Amino acid sequence: MSLGWKQSFRNFETYLRLEKSLSENSVEAYLHDVEKLERFVTESGKEIGPAEITYQNLKAFLSWYGIDNQNTRTQSRTLSGIRAFYKYLLIEGEINENPSSLIESPKIGLKLPNVLSVEEIDSMIACIDLSKNEGHRNKAIIETLYGCGLRVSELVNLRLTDIHYSEGFVIVTGKGNKQRLVPVSDKALKEIDNYKHYRNLLPVIHDQNILFLNRRGSKLTRAMIFTIIKDLAAKAGIKKIISPHTFRHSFATHMVAAGADLRAVQEMLGHESILTTEIYTHIDRSFLRDTLIMFHPRS
Repeated sequence: MSLGWKQSFRNFETYLRLEKSLSENSVEAYLHDVEKLERFVTESGKEIGPAEITYQNLKAFLSWYGIDNQNTRTQSRTLSGIRAFYKYLLIEGEINENPSSLIESPKIGLKLPNVLSVEEIDSMIACIDLSKNEGHRNKAIIETLYGCGLRVSELVNLRLTDIHYSEGFVIVTGKGNKQRLVPVSDKALKEIDNYKHYRNLLPVIHDQNILFLNRRGSKLTRAMIFTIIKDLAAKAGIKKIISPHTFRHSFATHMVAAGADLRAVQEMLGHESILTTEIYTHIDRSFLRDTLIMFHPRS
């Protein structure tokens, strides 16, 4: 007898957490994708479990889902979660054929992320009030985000023992708890040292080893990093829509533009596939094209 939706959800969740070692956010995203499929089945009045879903059912689901979600990236992301679910059911022997294997992803155009110039980053740093206790912390946060190309989750989980001053590296724990060594600039190390004088005055709560703390001595949240950056961008008069991830994009773009080896950038960013890193060559090319249009006498 095939499993129902609830039990399949629980088993899939265990598989994602324990066997795939995915982050909490990734697990929630995958489960949310499959819940959409269950909702479609329920609203359609069909009394079928996940193992009875066919290729035609999935085609009908995508049509139903696309009515309210016409963004092709959103559709593609949802389909990715459902594919992972049916790949899992196939591995577990719950199904003999994967109904999602023949479903084509919607065509997605290349979306280039927003990037800050070095001057814009410098202007944000210049707006930090170093007379306030958290000023040196915020400056160290910006220098570390930009200097190491970190994800915001990697930044908030950075530990004091992850920083190796003499070697000039930090140990970064990325997606799937995979660790990598990332070079860190002397400038970022100097700002971290300046911040540590303030940090040592805080009543540290929970984890004594976490680097970046709030005023109460607790680990900073992702939302707090977002707020810090939005406030600094507003003070610097930057109109672009930016987030903590913008510094990661800027790090990679500036590295590629300066001639860094793509494999080296891939290693520093912690990308599993070089294809993910290659988007930054497109950003660089678009910059070159804009430069040509602006300055070439035949343009």
